[in-house]
Amino acid sequence: MSAKKTALTVLSAALLVPAVLVPPSTARAATAPPAPADGKERRKQAPAPPPSMSTVGGARLGQPGTQVNLLPGAPALPANLSGRSWIVADAETGEVLAAHNAHWRLPPASTLKMLFADTVLPALPKDQVHHVTGQDMDGVGPGSSLVGVKEDHDYSVHDLWLGVFLRSGNDAVHVLSAMNGGVDKTVKDMQAHAEELQALDTHVVSPDGYDAPEQVSSAYDLTLVARSGLQKQDFREYCGTAHAKFPGLQEAGKPREFFEIQNTNRLMTGAGGISPYKGIAGVKNGNTTMAGSTFTGAAQRGDKTLLVTVMNPDRGGLNSVYEETAALFDWGFAASGKVKPVGELVPPKSADTTPFGSPAKSHENTTPVADGPPASGGGLGTALGVAAGALAVLAAGAYAVNRRWPRGRRGQGS
Repeated sequence: MSAKKTALTVLSAALLVPAVLVPPSTARAATAPPAPADGKERRKQAPAPPPSMSTVGGARLGQPGTQVNLLPGAPALPANLSGRSWIVADAETGEVLAAHNAHWRLPPASTLKMLFADTVLPALPKDQVHHVTGQDMDGVGPGSSLVGVKEDHDYSVHDLWLGVFLRSGNDAVHVLSAMNGGVDKTVKDMQAHAEELQALDTHVVSPDGYDAPEQVSSAYDLTLVARSGLQKQDFREYCGTAHAKFPGLQEAGKPREFFEIQNTNRLMTGAGGISPYKGIAGVKNGNTTMAGSTFTGAAQRGDKTLLVTVMNPDRGGLNSVYEETAALFDWGFAASGKVKPVGELVPPKSADTTPFGSPAKSHENTTPVADGPPASGGGLGTALGVAAGALAVLAAGAYAVNRRWPRGRRGQGS
């Protein structure tokens, strides 16, 4: 068995988690989805995508509207999709199976925290402890989602990342940014890392994804960022954690209090009446006034791992982004091998810039793999924990794969 195949086999096993299976979407005719009665007026007022967009990843991805090449036997796309932008991609090969306005630059909400984590995670040791000052949380926007970080209390970097990923805590983002040299430096680091990943639709203004003028990303870019982040063990652990204990009140002479936090990713926890999606592994959701609902998810079925991003469904309701993501996952797994890709997720600049479709193009350097045992989570429920017995098998191929796709720069979020 090849090293690459070995790594994929073990990763596949590691990604499976007990959950309720969402039944595959029933194939329907590929017609324009009807607008719900209560959303008809919003659809009329919704902005149109630009007539031409970036062509990073392939010319088809720069065209407005739905892009898909169905081969004989392929299922039709779900007929009720209302996201202004979405994409379905193979996480291992990077092939884009289908997309809709993939490069439309839209407000990202807290999905931008994926870029924050992929940029800053390598720079801060997870066991480092920080004493929070009031200045650390300057600039946290009104109405922000918070995990409950308190001034004059101590937190480990590990605690703060749990607050970022599970509760989308802008307070935790600002404290980590302060530890990284400040918000301004962190924004510059994030922008530089986005450019290294070729996420060129992304313009960073705030590290937490809070609504800000000209802060934008795209379904394509968010998917690139998620794919990069999932190559980092800690990133996988945090985004795959469903529940955790977070430090609370700290008083001299008394044991530290802790309280329960739950991941806001409904496809993972089943909150809000959404059935947990079998094989879901994160990664990040968001919701703001300007962005609406946004979500990037990774899921595995058999030996196939898919990435799906959905931005701003028009149907309304907090569950729409999860329902449409689940429908696209179902379609992607059913359509695997039955569609011709419409583009690709490009590797970082430092790895490869060969255009999509070139005979010299090779995807073997883009496999998300584990690079060590999951960090201690104190009994946390983690969707991406890699069994210790499997690590020895995985290690044989992981380094060779990773060295061909360099990680983001060291030191370089609603």
